[in-house]
Amino acid sequence: MTTRSSQTKLAAPGAGLPFPESLVAPWVFRVFRWTHGREEVSGFFREELGRILELARGVSEEEGEREVLIRRLPGLEDSSRDWSVFMTLEHLRIVTRAVLETIEDLAGGVVPSRVASTAAVKPRRGAGVEEVDLLEREGLDWLERVQAIGDLKTRVKFAHPWFGPLDASAWHAMAAFHMRLHRKQVEGILAGMGG
Repeated sequence: MTTRSSQTKLAAPGAGLPFPESLVAPWVFRVFRWTHGREEVSGFFREELGRILELARGVSEEEGEREVLIRRLPGLEDSSRDWSVFMTLEHLRIVTRAVLETIEDLAGGVVPSRVASTAAVKPRRGAGVEEVDLLEREGLDWLERVQAIGDLKTRVKFAHPWFGPLDASAWHAMAAFHMRLHRKQVEGILAGMGG
């Protein structure tokens, strides 16, 4: 297991991605959007959600709360690589909720007044086992509410800090893309614990 020592210095929350990756990431995301239709994206979100929940249900409460320093994955901010499984689930809930609000606003022709910030969606230290059931409930609610929206190709857009202005369909794709990234993070945390 790799634990974070007092000598481990991580970048500040919201620092973004390393420069070369920050140039490539928007193109990788565009390819994902171009190659996945709306139903495929929802299916991808549902599949990744299920995989994360299965992984999280396979750990004890103590293991789920253990913070593990992992290598930085492509698309993961440096400040996010020392989380626990349950912290990762809380982060997913925070982001999924924010993305749902954004999609519903854009579908209603409203550009959110807030600014999207990666620093603002970090989880709290000490997130607990309750995050598993909360993520399941909120993730399934997210799918149902997005499904109820007519056209996701909205005229109005809202800026993502890394990908620029996105319409509702792109935010929909971002949520699935994001779920996959953090499923890989959970796998990395478990591997770091020897699980």
